[in-house]
Amino acid sequence: MHSAASPNWLVAGKPRPGAPTLYCFAHAGGSATEYLRWARDMPEAELRAVLPPGRGSRYGQEMFASMEDLVAAFLREVPLSHKPYAFFGHSLGSLVAYEVTRALRDAGRPLPARLILSGFPAPHHRHVRASDPLHLLSDDALIERVAQLHGGIPQEVLDSAELRELVVGPLRDDYRILETYTWQEAEPLPVPITVLGGDADHSRKQLDDWQSHTTQPVTVRQFPGGHFYLRDEPGPVLAALAQALRGVGVPTGDLTH
Repeated sequence: MHSAASPNWLVAGKPRPGAPTLYCFAHAGGSATEYLRWARDMPEAELRAVLPPGRGSRYGQEMFASMEDLVAAFLREVPLSHKPYAFFGHSLGSLVAYEVTRALRDAGRPLPARLILSGFPAPHHRHVRASDPLHLLSDDALIERVAQLHGGIPQEVLDSAELRELVVGPLRDDYRILETYTWQEAEPLPVPITVLGGDADHSRKQLDDWQSHTTQPVTVRQFPGGHFYLRDEPGPVLAALAQALRGVGVPTGDLTH
């Protein structure tokens, strides 16, 4: 659906030559800059926030209709760091980071040294497509339903017709990607995984089940809160991210196959 290459996929934080690169994939309808704000308080990583078409400075560019299209474009258009790197994703961003890693593995390209996945259950729990998809709702109904289910939409957006118009397009397309996604069984990844989540969001079992998707260790941390627990108390979350990144760059065997 989207074929033109773009140099605008990444929004870079402060350069940190001695630190690994952390690519951040946003939640559905989310802003890359939200995660870029962590850069000041995270000397352990050089942050690069992923900015797909249709949002932020790329507003108005054609968005993707499927996970397959998004992942293929990312691999084709985004040059990944030559130094050690990791992926972080929240909610839909976790699923995108996971599928990008699988595609990198299938292409024989270097893999992230760690996946840090937040607010999303193990993907085999989503092997059935949504029977009542949100992305088919009207604009107002979509925004209000997502706000009811997960929160995360600022009150000023809910109160402003102009701001609703800006966010509803990316939100709808991201939910289309999520709700038309079907997990395909494949060999587990050879990448360690850190899973973060709010204790009022997904069950511990749904997070623990990420173990079946990697041959490496999985670390699970739950924090007080719901789907956007990481906004409520960012300090402990940033500390958990820093801990997860401590081993990035240390040789752990061949992670390319």
